[in-house]
Amino acid sequence: MAKIGILTGGGDCPGLNPVIRAVVRKGLNEGYTIVGIKNGWKGLIENDTVPLDLAAVSGILPKGGTILGTSRTNPYKKEGGVEKVKENFKKLGLDALIAVGGEDTLGVATKLTQEGIPVVGVPKTIDNDLSNTDYTFGFDTALNTATECIDRLHTTAESHHRIMVAEVMGRHAGWIAVEAGIAGGADVILIPELPIDIKEVCETIKKRHSRGKTFSIIVVAEGAQFKEGDFITQEKKLDEFGHVRLGGIGESIAAEIEKRTGYETRVTVLGHIQRGGTPSAFDRVLGTRFGVKAVEMVKNKKFGRMVALAGNKIIDVNIQEATGTLKTVDMELYEIAKVFFG
Repeated sequence: MAKIGILTGGGDCPGLNPVIRAVVRKGLNEGYTIVGIKNGWKGLIENDTVPLDLAAVSGILPKGGTILGTSRTNPYKKEGGVEKVKENFKKLGLDALIAVGGEDTLGVATKLTQEGIPVVGVPKTIDNDLSNTDYTFGFDTALNTATECIDRLHTTAESHHRIMVAEVMGRHAGWIAVEAGIAGGADVILIPELPIDIKEVCETIKKRHSRGKTFSIIVVAEGAQFKEGDFITQEKKLDEFGHVRLGGIGESIAAEIEKRTGYETRVTVLGHIQRGGTPSAFDRVLGTRFGVKAVEMVKNKKFGRMVALAGNKIIDVNIQEATGTLKTVDMELYEIAKVFFG
């Protein structure tokens, strides 16, 4: 009887539990034993696991987050980490590992595959920035949350005749900002792919005021940068994958807008609200389909590959190609958004 391990790494997002549930249900149907590895790669380093059976996954479909826990642990940055991962993989008697995560988690999975560990990847990121898949689960829920928040900002902005800046997630790719901005009727959308021209932003706001509009909504991705500058960060400390903790670009933009236009400006940082809560129907279905496909890939020994969405088909792609290049915003989509600026 084959034994499959599953872990969830990196930032949590809605749809992880539907993946876990699907892996367990499909795996048990195939006669496999499923082992949950707690807190991402940390659990495999520390041999911290939990058996997953029908009872363990009962009722988790609509639940946000991950019942296995997560962390940003990188075995390649821990002394002896990779050796412990290999050692515990053998000790647990695993025949395969399903790693659910974004570019960092799957980057580790890619390296381990090259070292002989049989891994199947499942893409997870609310930023929707993994290549070779049309969408990743978690993005749709985050997008809907951001859109609802922008809708709410409209009414308070209009009532107080203010400029409202909404800071959303998106480190290197502005998918949430662009799609939520279009859906929420934003007047300006600022993304990491294009440097911020604050002068142009202020001119757009002034143009709106000149035609009688007394409020404006600006949506900015947390990773957006001014033309001359670096990431705006909460702290300079790096995590184990070399990332700084972003946050603060919204405040910087608001201060500049108020200084340059004289219009009262307020900021709302959505932050982890976008990550939390119940997954949307789309993310529940996508997560379920990804989980079932991952077990099928284990059965067919398609290791070193990742499940992906292509159109409406679930396929498998090379994991190294999927994590090698970030999927940034399609500029044709951004041009559509610009039609509505101002």
